[in-house]
Amino acid sequence: MREIVLDTETTGFDPDSGDRIVEIGALELMNHLPTGRTFHVYINPERPMPQEAFEVHGLGDDFLRDKPRFAEVAADFIAFIGEDARLVIHNAQFDMKFLNWELRTAGYPVMPHSRAVDTLEIARMQFPGAQNSLDALCRRFRVDNSGRTLHGALLDSELLAEVYLALRGGRQPGLVLESAGQSVAVPNAVAAPLAPRGPRPRALAPRLTADEALAHAAFVAKLGEKAVWLRYSAGENR
Repeated sequence: MREIVLDTETTGFDPDSGDRIVEIGALELMNHLPTGRTFHVYINPERPMPQEAFEVHGLGDDFLRDKPRFAEVAADFIAFIGEDARLVIHNAQFDMKFLNWELRTAGYPVMPHSRAVDTLEIARMQFPGAQNSLDALCRRFRVDNSGRTLHGALLDSELLAEVYLALRGGRQPGLVLESAGQSVAVPNAVAAPLAPRGPRPRALAPRLTADEALAHAAFVAKLGEKAVWLRYSAGENR
């Protein structure tokens, strides 16, 4: 199965109000494994960059002035994503809205939203009420995002690929292959008993809140000698 993990950077929030894509980054997964194939391009939006957007991604007017227009890279982009690969996107509605606006304006067919796998929606279902931004998910799954000082489409796609594999249960942080002195992660590995010399799996973080822990301690104190585990520890088997 072929999937494309994709991200865009833009001048703002609404293409119908004149905002445009300024960067596209994407990478290919085959059967949930990175193939090493990527697509990355900066795009001249043909409009000034708002300060608010510049502070997010650092792409200014001088840098983008000599970059190609979307219509000039559209064919290469379409060739890379193909006709039926699923598009893995964080907050897919945002990126699909911009991509389809650009494709339609350039005279190409738009992409059905059914192609998109929205990792934000997946994260919200798995962690309701939690922070589910890309940075928050990187922290949750121990994905190293220390190089992400500004948003960048290709870097964000690489981080999102790791987060996506973790969300679907395929990323096993404790399973690595040692080869030629390098650690090679196996993102789609099936969990198996580790060899004695292998890395120890990370312990899960406690899930009890401080209030829940106090309430539990108070409940146990109320039981006193009636607690079942105390009777067992004293040799009473009932």
